[in-house]
Amino acid sequence: MKNSVLIIAVICISAFAKAQTTTVLDTIYANDTKNVALFFPEPIRQGITGSDNFVFTYNREKEQYFGLLQAKPGKESNLLVVNRNGSIFSYIVRYKKQLSKLNYFIPLSNSIGNEKPIVIESVIAESSEELVDNSTYYYQKFCSYLLKRKQRIGRIKKRNEGIILTVENIVFDKDELYFVIEIENNSSLDYDLNFLNLSIETRQKGKRKSLQRLYQEPIYKHNLPSKIKESETVRFAYVMPKFSLSDDRRAILELNEKDGERNIELKISHRYINNPN
Repeated sequence: MKNSVLIIAVICISAFAKAQTTTVLDTIYANDTKNVALFFPEPIRQGITGSDNFVFTYNREKEQYFGLLQAKPGKESNLLVVNRNGSIFSYIVRYKKQLSKLNYFIPLSNSIGNEKPIVIESVIAESSEELVDNSTYYYQKFCSYLLKRKQRIGRIKKRNEGIILTVENIVFDKDELYFVIEIENNSSLDYDLNFLNLSIETRQKGKRKSLQRLYQEPIYKHNLPSKIKESETVRFAYVMPKFSLSDDRRAILELNEKDGERNIELKISHRYINNPN
């Protein structure tokens, strides 16, 4: 009986692998003068293009069934869309000056899979590696994507004795804020990182003005270094729970050196927090 189960499992895996290798992605054309609408069977949870000359917009706060695609002249790329139920859709996207189709109604049968695979037999799982938590996996992929984009939100920078701390970008996605951070070491000494904390500072009004800070715990840290060598620049990301600030509050990014005094406090205005990319 056990051998029969294993044989069936192997046949299923072989059939699945064959289906995966023969899948041909459809192509969607777009340009910079018209909106191409894509309607999905379930609300869109996430949509990412592989190149900056393609832009896919959708409602990030209230999930909806459609998104809009635009393109600038350039090389072809790809579009990856994840629905609320975990269904994954993937397409090749190309720029085309004249469009013959402006609306695409995507059936569920076009899904290339689900982000949470269905386990057919527990026998196979016995020898498989431990699965990474879905949320952590998503944070990893989205942080990597943001680090490759090199998009900037403004000039948020401060330096101390050759150490430069910069917040390159702040991005809102789903229920999180992503902080893309850069540390540049222009000194002749390595920089050993003790901690990098993000806090909310409230300025109390009145005759006795005071400051109160509340530490914010990151959900996830991506590529945070422990050391920045001399003449080295590192970029990494913090994932924080979504928050907004009133005009009497601001965010403070505090960089602290281990066994050193090259510390930096970078103030981030409420305007950047409330208007992320």
